[in-house]
Amino acid sequence: MTINLVNIYFLHMLSPRIIENIKNAGLTDKESQIYTTLAELGGAFPSRISEITKINRSTVYKILLDLQIKGLINEIEKKNKQYYQIEKPQSLIRYAKDQIKIANDQLENAEKAFPELEGLFSSVSNKPRVTFYDGPDTVVNVCNDMVLGSTGYEMVSISNANKFKNYMNPVELRDFTKAKEALGITTRGIAPDTEENRGYSEGVFKGINKKIWPVIRYIPSEDFPYEAELTAYGKNKVSIVKLGGENIIGVIIEDDVIYGMIRMVFELAWKTAKE
Repeated sequence: MTINLVNIYFLHMLSPRIIENIKNAGLTDKESQIYTTLAELGGAFPSRISEITKINRSTVYKILLDLQIKGLINEIEKKNKQYYQIEKPQSLIRYAKDQIKIANDQLENAEKAFPELEGLFSSVSNKPRVTFYDGPDTVVNVCNDMVLGSTGYEMVSISNANKFKNYMNPVELRDFTKAKEALGITTRGIAPDTEENRGYSEGVFKGINKKIWPVIRYIPSEDFPYEAELTAYGKNKVSIVKLGGENIIGVIIEDDVIYGMIRMVFELAWKTAKE
């Protein structure tokens, strides 16, 4: 009972402000928990540390080793068991100063590497920039890029519009259309001639400024039953999204030449599609 009372006494020695300062000295949450526990108890066995901090014992052992390596605690043998205590408080100051030195060394090395990296980056600046997406958030990620940065531009797309909207929930779809409205992004699109695609704008853009509603032309759905979308947008970006099958994937290509070519392909298809 006496030991428990002593432990309770020690656990009230450090103020919350001091504990927060220790945490902000560069320790992780669990490291600071274990370090302050040892400071409050004056030393402890791993089992006792685990009991107080509610951190499982295997993790406690690992963190104790990390704190030893950092020079913040020491290990002694007590009752044939490992017993841990904090080093002198000055060790925490030394550790924080070491972190500053390490950070300064990293900055110095980065500055030394910068000129060569900048030259390398400049040498490949004319190559297309490609971003790849896969998984259920692919369509949302591509749409977010369409409304990022550029304003007042015309987006052109060859799409199966109704399938496209099925990969966004109503909130995401509404956020996308509102963003297009706010940025003044207009759209021309070519889609398979189906009842669903013909009702796309009315269902998705209701309440949005009519100037932003897509202008869509149609091609025979039996001849062009594609499940994908090809879009040229912004100043020089092209997105390709596969909408069918189990794996949804998307690619964004940022390149002036490819962007111009896709615009020309779209205009060629636009002339032959039905209004």
